[in-house]
Amino acid sequence: MSGKTNAVSLLDRRATRRAASRAEIVEAAWLLVREEGLAGLSMRDLGDRVGMRAQSVYSYFDSKDDIYDAMFRQGYEEQLAWMADDEEAAGGFEDPATRLRVMAHRFFAFCTADPVRYQLLFQRTLPGFEPSAASYAVALAALEQMHAGFAQAGITDPAAADLATAVLTGLTSQQLSNDPGGMRWERLVDRAVTMLIREIAPHLLAKPDKPTTRVRRTP
Repeated sequence: MSGKTNAVSLLDRRATRRAASRAEIVEAAWLLVREEGLAGLSMRDLGDRVGMRAQSVYSYFDSKDDIYDAMFRQGYEEQLAWMADDEEAAGGFEDPATRLRVMAHRFFAFCTADPVRYQLLFQRTLPGFEPSAASYAVALAALEQMHAGFAQAGITDPAAADLATAVLTGLTSQQLSNDPGGMRWERLVDRAVTMLIREIAPHLLAKPDKPTTRVRRTP
């Protein structure tokens, strides 16, 4: 029995080390693409960053796209965690319109905090890259999270989240392209949300409003 237990323990340790090595490779990949651009990921440079030969990296990931896939999944997991704090961020705001503005500011902050992550998650920057079914499921979970936020505000139109992401990612793209680190397009988030509410739930605008505070920019 002890021999079987030791074998299981050894397998567990190997699995733990492998998971740690994969996480280290993904983290190094993020550092590289933030320096060289999303399409500039080199397996040789990646291997150098983690102290491996390029061939050794392939023992943890089948291809470069497999690494991008892990990054894609991690990015959406980070979005889920960041946006899950909406209830706390919107604490004290009973007005649904104000709560939607809080959600919008948090989403905008998440997108603008990491331009390379934003490109991977929301733009088709990598020709031919398609996320795996498992990773895309995380992206869908993030979309469902947004649907749930709208539902809490009494908005059940299934296109509402699509319309909101289209407007907010448009503002994000302008901010990152034309005023990186500034607030030119961030200042328009409240107005954009008002336009959205006027289109999908005009009755919410009849209620008293409260100013929205700027959220931190380090999700």
